[in-house]
Amino acid sequence: MAVEPASSAMSRIGILKTYKLFIGGTFPRSESGRSIEVRNLGGDVFAHACRASRKDLREAVEAASKVQGGWASATAYLRGQILYRMAEMLEGKRAEFGNAAHDLYTGAWERKTKSIALREQGEQWDAEYRSTLELDAAIDRLVHYAGWTDKFQQVLGCANPVAGPYYNFTIPEATGVVGVIAPDDWPLLGLVSLIAPPLCAGCTVVVLASEPNPIPGAIFGEVCATSDVPPGVVNVLTGLRDELVPHFASHRGIDAIHAANVSQEHAAILREGAAENLKRVVVRDLPRGTGVRAGGWFDDETCESPWWIEPFVEMKTIWHPSAT
Repeated sequence: MAVEPASSAMSRIGILKTYKLFIGGTFPRSESGRSIEVRNLGGDVFAHACRASRKDLREAVEAASKVQGGWASATAYLRGQILYRMAEMLEGKRAEFGNAAHDLYTGAWERKTKSIALREQGEQWDAEYRSTLELDAAIDRLVHYAGWTDKFQQVLGCANPVAGPYYNFTIPEATGVVGVIAPDDWPLLGLVSLIAPPLCAGCTVVVLASEPNPIPGAIFGEVCATSDVPPGVVNVLTGLRDELVPHFASHRGIDAIHAANVSQEHAAILREGAAENLKRVVVRDLPRGTGVRAGGWFDDETCESPWWIEPFVEMKTIWHPSAT
């Protein structure tokens, strides 16, 4: 029987991959059976990503809640070693992230953000250059926060002067489960920058990856699965913000929100949720620059501050009698 040759479009794109969710250390499809088409600049579908539902979010929060106590009680040294291992495994996925960055660079995101001014400055905006910049910065950021796991307590905590024969210490402890809304610009570096501080503090995270290009977030789930991260500590969802952001805001199992560069409407929804269930909400607005000189996610002074850890800890004060 004769076999028809593949079309030029199929031979160019190859077999389409459906990227799964990452929940509790496993890679399930969405319980709803839905998926999102991810298209390149020419309008061709080059991949699919599962479209998470409210139930998927609930299962991710349950997985994160079950292991949060164990992650918080792990030694700071161990958490630092695991974050460092994540950086090592991120390096090992360089080629795969490069392909994803190429798809992003040639897709709809690029049409919206690549400016004439940058081209006139001579920026080398090919896919390889962009991928190298973003991946190197993401690796460095994980290594940076790996070093903070046993140091932020000294910076954020203190010994308080009291009148009496007592020692009085204030110690930071992990808040709990943190919902992370990753930005659309620099979807890998933004995601890593938002999850590293709460992980450093001992929190577990449920991530909603970039909506226009969820592929880097999905691949990052594969990184976590092979980097000694206990199942449930990091959970990655792909889906639509309009559908999931209200549930992130209202879910009482999520103790804090860390989001960046979301729309004003979504920021308002997240803050309204905090008014109802008292979760801590941090919505950051970083410059949406497309180059390292533009700052934004490449600004180490901003994104690597210990004060990015502070919103995800609660202060516990201990009194202890002293010898007289």
